[in-house]
Amino acid sequence: MHRYEIRGAVRSDEDGLLEVATHLDTVNLPAVREEIRGILDASERSFTGDIEDTRRHQYVFVLVDRLAGTEGQPVEKIIGTSMILSQLGRRDAPYIFVDVLEDERYSSTLDRHFHHTLLKVGYSYDGPTEIGGLILLPEYRRERLGQFISYVRFAYLKMHRGRFQDEILAELLPPLEADGTSLLWEAIGKHFTGMTYPEADLLSKKNKEFIKGLFPETPIHTSLLSKEAQAVIGKVGPRTRGVEKMLRRIGFRYADRVDPFDGGPHFVADTDDITLVDDARKVIVTGDHSGKEPGSEDGLEIYRALFAVELPDAPYFRSVLGTAEDSSPAPPRPSGRDLGRGSVRQLVSSSVRIDPSTRAHLGLEDGQPVWMLPVD
Repeated sequence: MHRYEIRGAVRSDEDGLLEVATHLDTVNLPAVREEIRGILDASERSFTGDIEDTRRHQYVFVLVDRLAGTEGQPVEKIIGTSMILSQLGRRDAPYIFVDVLEDERYSSTLDRHFHHTLLKVGYSYDGPTEIGGLILLPEYRRERLGQFISYVRFAYLKMHRGRFQDEILAELLPPLEADGTSLLWEAIGKHFTGMTYPEADLLSKKNKEFIKGLFPETPIHTSLLSKEAQAVIGKVGPRTRGVEKMLRRIGFRYADRVDPFDGGPHFVADTDDITLVDDARKVIVTGDHSGKEPGSEDGLEIYRALFAVELPDAPYFRSVLGTAEDSSPAPPRPSGRDLGRGSVRQLVSSSVRIDPSTRAHLGLEDGQPVWMLPVD
């Protein structure tokens, strides 16, 4: 059986998820017990379908080390998490962002030309689906576990495509000061709200109305800000540069939008153009594979993949990383620059043989369907 698995987060995960949340303390996953309790309640009711309005669904996935603890006394421990928010922006809670606009000015009298960057607060009541809440405990940043907890969201988007919007948003953390201060908030938000960044961040976890009520409707010229504040607009912080690289590789792009609080960049993609969404598919289990290592051999393609099943009872969703063998003849393997976007999905047939440990862990019998997302 597998040491690591991802499952749907339920109410009983409160203590474990709170411990993970303390490592980042974001708007989507604040390190506050009452907030975690509400998030898990929404997650469980989303997985069960008890929340009828799919736009209000909020899915939380937890990565579990099933063999944590001392030797001889293994215990399960939540070591990472990620989330999907079905839709940002409703009448009771608009999606608030800041557009980064460009403006050029020229004076023929002075023969002077200037290029300005402007910031303008925007609102949407029918916004995108958001992926977020990605956290992995530092001591587990190995064995591609970060990739695992990140990729599972794209598999789930494909599994329930009708629940999600046609655009996906990922908001990345910007560079922050050592004490967590946002230079952009100090330069703008503090002056319009009279609140410190921590105060505004805490309030925004429940209500962002004060942004709409207090921020100016007219654009703000960034040339009036300090050079230090200008430098962080739309920039990705050191902790999320790896995430940015992954997002760009699978089809995301910078949207010329930032978070109104800290200036963190917004990346977006059309849902059906995301390569990991396109790669995910339902396949039929046709037996155990040969046990060989991933690679092409004897006309068979063996590859690593994320496998996922849904369950009628808690935790309602379970996923592990395993290997599969395509029993159909393998096409020529891409090489060089062709090894990248879209290359894996060419190797997958509608029926596969799966490694025995994955089959046992997920309870898969021959002829059963399973969702699969090949990974590089």
